[in-house]
Amino acid sequence: MIQTTFPDRAVMAELLAKMLWEIKAVHFNAETPYKYASGIMSPVYIDCRKLLSFPRVRSTVMDFAASTLLRDAGFEQFDCIAGGETAGIPFAALLADRLGLPMIYVRKKPKGHGRNAQIEGEMKDGARVLVIEDLTTAGGSMLTFIDAIRAAGGVVDHGIALFFYGIFPEAHQRFANGKVNLHYIATWREVLAIARQQKLFEDRTLQEVEAFLDAPLAWSARNGGVSELSL
Repeated sequence: MIQTTFPDRAVMAELLAKMLWEIKAVHFNAETPYKYASGIMSPVYIDCRKLLSFPRVRSTVMDFAASTLLRDAGFEQFDCIAGGETAGIPFAALLADRLGLPMIYVRKKPKGHGRNAQIEGEMKDGARVLVIEDLTTAGGSMLTFIDAIRAAGGVVDHGIALFFYGIFPEAHQRFANGKVNLHYIATWREVLAIARQQKLFEDRTLQEVEAFLDAPLAWSARNGGVSELSL
């Protein structure tokens, strides 16, 4: 099934933010911050894997992803959809079905036995591959997958994250350096806007979240986390 409707970008972002709150995929906690793998301390946490458990939600989100790509990248720009291990794999299958394209998946590193494959599925040499992840914080994991695909003979000019943190300038620099156009549907700003609109938290918590989004590394340092993002 190929999706060919084109909702307004702001509408898609707002609806995704609402869906994330509705399925309880988002958490705000300024009193007991969350620690990311990078060492950053944060008052916000999101689990986009939960989108898969809600059929109406996941179908709508994949419609949004297809619309975003067709409008912003083009209609005949890809030969294959690639999902990154592990969260990106089911979304790659769903998007490949939406766009009528083959699908592969990429391991974080070769599996270490058998054929020692890092890429599973069939990818022709020179294939134009789109990489999808459920979310990206600063781009590190997506670019790892992209490097593997390029090393295997694929061409990657575009990536899509359903959710993009959108708060680290380093992320934009990473994608620019990697010559990758990043597409996404929503960011933390839309999620915070819905929390305010629906009065989901007291003002103090919302203010702390906004302070984090405005200066994440400074907020992290004040709360016992790292003050620099490793590139």
